[in-house]
Amino acid sequence: MKLLKQISFLSVMFILMASFSQCSSAQKLQKEAPAQFGEVYYQNWTAGVSGGGSGLNLFIPVMNTSVELDSVYFKGRASKLEMKNGNEILYVGRFQTDFNQPKDVVMSSDANEEYNNQLIKTDESMPFELKDHECVVSYTKSGKTQYYKISNIKEREPLNYPSAPPNPNKKFN
Repeated sequence: MKLLKQISFLSVMFILMASFSQCSSAQKLQKEAPAQFGEVYYQNWTAGVSGGGSGLNLFIPVMNTSVELDSVYFKGRASKLEMKNGNEILYVGRFQTDFNQPKDVVMSSDANEEYNNQLIKTDESMPFELKDHECVVSYTKSGKTQYYKISNIKEREPLNYPSAPPNPNKKFN
């Protein structure tokens, strides 16, 4: 009976190890670019009103492509890519940051009053090790998801949106 348990345990361990190794091999980076990329850059932004939010947008211009980009991994986060058409195709990944976000937190000695507070978000583990100015894009080719690393991403001047417009009904004394 002990031998049967040991064989069962080893079989389960083998299956788990095989499935983990397939997961890591499924996200191997492609050496050949799926498209011709222009200058990839990112830009931080901050709303001009308290609690208006902040974030960073990653811009990926594509000159010619036979594939459609799906998602991007950048600075420890992941985002779906939006496609903008113009003279060239431009993909945009949008990432919210914690700065200038509305804070609706109830602090009380009574735990029941704090019940509706949001939990702190934690970043999921990244499937790629990236430097500050690198990202990985995912795309589908022949029905299979593939990944490509883009390096030398430039940072542009941040966008600081103006403050809220003045209230015309407010009277000054």
